[in-house]
Amino acid sequence: MGRKIWVFDTTLRDGEQVPGAKLNLYEKVEIAQQLNKLGVDIIEAGFPASSQGDFDAVKAVAQKVGNTEDIMITALARAVKNDIDSVYHAVKYAQNPMIHMVLGTSDIHVAKKFNKSKDQILQIGIDAVKYAKTLLPEVQYSTEDASRSDFEYLWKTIEAVMKAGATMINVPDTVGFAEPEEFGAMIYKLNDRMKNLNDKVLLSVHCHNDLGMATANTLAAIKNGADKVECTINGIGERAGNAALEEVVMALKTRETVYNAHTRINTREIMNTSRLVSSFMGLDVQVNKAITGDNAFAHSSGIHQDGLLKSRDAYEIVHPEDVGLDDMELILTARSGRHAVKNALEKLGFSNLSEIDFEGIFDGFLNLADAKKEVYDHDLYVIVESYYEKQDGQHALATHYSEQFYDLDDIQVISNASFPSASVKIRKGNEVLKSSAVGSGPIDALYSAIAEITKIEVKLIEYNISSVSRGKEALGKVKIIIEHEGEKYIAKAAHTDILKASALAYINAINSVVVASIVPAETAV
Repeated sequence: MGRKIWVFDTTLRDGEQVPGAKLNLYEKVEIAQQLNKLGVDIIEAGFPASSQGDFDAVKAVAQKVGNTEDIMITALARAVKNDIDSVYHAVKYAQNPMIHMVLGTSDIHVAKKFNKSKDQILQIGIDAVKYAKTLLPEVQYSTEDASRSDFEYLWKTIEAVMKAGATMINVPDTVGFAEPEEFGAMIYKLNDRMKNLNDKVLLSVHCHNDLGMATANTLAAIKNGADKVECTINGIGERAGNAALEEVVMALKTRETVYNAHTRINTREIMNTSRLVSSFMGLDVQVNKAITGDNAFAHSSGIHQDGLLKSRDAYEIVHPEDVGLDDMELILTARSGRHAVKNALEKLGFSNLSEIDFEGIFDGFLNLADAKKEVYDHDLYVIVESYYEKQDGQHALATHYSEQFYDLDDIQVISNASFPSASVKIRKGNEVLKSSAVGSGPIDALYSAIAEITKIEVKLIEYNISSVSRGKEALGKVKIIIEHEGEKYIAKAAHTDILKASALAYINAINSVVVASIVPAETAV
């Protein structure tokens, strides 16, 4: 197992500093409760001196989430009495509270930001720690912009605040200036000196991602003696963000023999936490983001799919189940090979296809994949059915499965402040179905109208819109997650009309529910 690394999550403080990502009190408490479930050691709940609303939110987190010794609740203060008082009065309701303060140590911060001498800044820090210690036993001191500081002055500051009573020393790479080798070397020297002075004080790092090295710098620090890491969910934060908690944690778990360290994070809660933060903050996760991106466990390349079907280890070093996903996702596109398509067909029950029949079906698959980009299970049923219908007019399937699936024919959506409404025309086999509905907004009205036709009760869990091209003919991509009878279904669609893309995604999801109701054995040919 190796040594334990403390995980300090600052999603609710540094993460909330992202423009437009403001959380209300309820949302902060919800995320804090999920972070507790995830297993973080310390939650930094905000910056209480910044506003009454943030003070109240930090206080609520301390009361509702910090009611156990298992988790520490803290908040940020500048090294001034009023800020420290605000943190104390907000976090004191937790069973295990801490005061966290920050003060710059680089020449740029000392001379240009504070316009004071190094000795003056040093004394301010000492006095602030001494005052905080009269309020709470746990005090963290952050040496802002440490990676650009003169090392001996940085150490002089750390030595002084440790003697003043600081129980944790945090060394931030505030502007993402460091690179792993030099940052690791600095942490090694600091760790050596700190452990000789007081081995009970934890050494922490806080890395930003301005040059894309936040996770690498954090891991280099762990290798060189850091006891604690400061991270955010999905790597959100100021400018280019912070070290991503999920990346650091999974690197330690996956390469345990390299780092000889572990955390107490329940990795199976990573995706739940990621989605909650993304939803509440309105910040989409980059699709190719490590661990939590949509494509992190999705495979469309035929070569990769073939390898994965033969052995998961061929292209998968982290199992999706380890982070809370059901399984890897093999996405059927024109790049998918025969092995992936045959595997998908077998899962649907088409397990006895002759070589000639499979090749004919595969040709139909490629034709649809070129036109549709992504092929779903219900599309495969239609492809198989169409293939056999062309064989001497004989239909080899016991059931016309295509008649069970829904196909969007037309929509009309009216968006206004009073009565957003939608009308839809949908085909089910040879049957044409129509419905209209009003809703709280155009998407709600659209989905209500479709639900009225399908009669399939689902709960919309997630709805995301993103642009996949630019200009007047830009494609809008819609991704939705629905829940039906305890099972979740993910579907996507793209179109220049975002309302049509929304309808197509919903229809794809509904058809996935229909597919799940079909008994595979019935489809054997």
